[in-house]
Amino acid sequence: MDEKEYVLEKPIPPAPPANAPKAVKDAYEKHVKDDNQVSCVMLATMITELQKQHEDMKAHEMIVALRQLYQGQSRHERFLVSKALFSCKLSSGNPVGLHVLKMIGYITNLEKLGFSLQKELATDLILQSLPELYKGFVMNYMMHDLDKPLPELLKMLQTAGENLTKGKGASVLMVQGGKGKPKKGIKIKARTVGNPKSKSTSSATQKPIGGVAKGKCHHCGKAGHWRRNCKTYLATKKKEGTTISSEVYVIEVNMSISSSWVLDTGCGSHICTTMQGLKQSRQLARGEIELRVGNGAPVAALAIGTYSLVLPSGLMLELNDCLYVPAISRNIISVSCLDRNGFIISIKDKSLSVYRKNVFYANANMTNGSYVLDLDMPVYNISAKRNKPNGLNQTYLWHCRIILGVCAEHCNIYS
Repeated sequence: MDEKEYVLEKPIPPAPPANAPKAVKDAYEKHVKDDNQVSCVMLATMITELQKQHEDMKAHEMIVALRQLYQGQSRHERFLVSKALFSCKLSSGNPVGLHVLKMIGYITNLEKLGFSLQKELATDLILQSLPELYKGFVMNYMMHDLDKPLPELLKMLQTAGENLTKGKGASVLMVQGGKGKPKKGIKIKARTVGNPKSKSTSSATQKPIGGVAKGKCHHCGKAGHWRRNCKTYLATKKKEGTTISSEVYVIEVNMSISSSWVLDTGCGSHICTTMQGLKQSRQLARGEIELRVGNGAPVAALAIGTYSLVLPSGLMLELNDCLYVPAISRNIISVSCLDRNGFIISIKDKSLSVYRKNVFYANANMTNGSYVLDLDMPVYNISAKRNKPNGLNQTYLWHCRIILGVCAEHCNIYS
């Protein structure tokens, strides 16, 4: 039937005259024969009402009439389907599986109408329709340049939605919060709960009658006042030209960032808190990569690169696509990234072990609910061997060592 589709586009030409060449007559007869066959097939596939309307028409006339009847409806249907597809947005709290299935249905309907979308564009439409809760998933999907079919993308989003729903409100990462310092001269009042009139009553009951008993002054030895109010002491300090300050100085000691690393199963990327050790790095533009901590606050990544860790086992661990996030208080090794790179994770007896190709890499013990890998541990000495004793006298060797040292010293002096 593919060779007979021309009858749909070209009407039957007029019958050739009797004295026409044989080739013209044969072409005309073939066109009439093909038209009759295509017309029969078209009528057989129509409903009864359409058969009655088109039974006296040729194939070309049928297709023209059908286009006039239904081409406008197809255009309107395509408009409605594309409008619904491009306006799809998932509201927070709704299941992501039904939402993605609905969008895949719209994409399939467009293909049936003759307007198929490329897989990349369809994937972008689905990712752009997700709420802010899935921003981490979208960022990881784009960073790793994943190219999954739509059914597989649906499964990944369903798994991510279940994990986000279960872990909502649980803090995975800790952000360092700065301490605010009150300005000098500004008094901070405490918030009262309950009846504010009870303030004077409570303060009157707590204050002892007659005030606080004052002992002897440590400067003049008289009772009834303290040294800070002693007139003799104040006069002496005034003569010396020393100013007295009643302020209390608070020294805040900030501990340096720990060199230990935390192995986290809920983080999708490696994170470091210092640029030292980060090689092949590049600076990130503002807002290019943002992370969300447990309380929902955004944390910006400033750089990305490869971080090299020298493990206590003596092996080197390369953390690819490691993000430099100074606002995070701990260095983090993503367990999911290790699993993606072929590492095997074993958790047993509050201890996490990392293997790759049957080679032990590192071990992390649980500390305060987290698996902490301490890099300050000494490197294991695997090939430590004692020298085999020989028959030489050890005292003789010691004297030889002293003689060589004296000779070397003389050579340095005369040279």
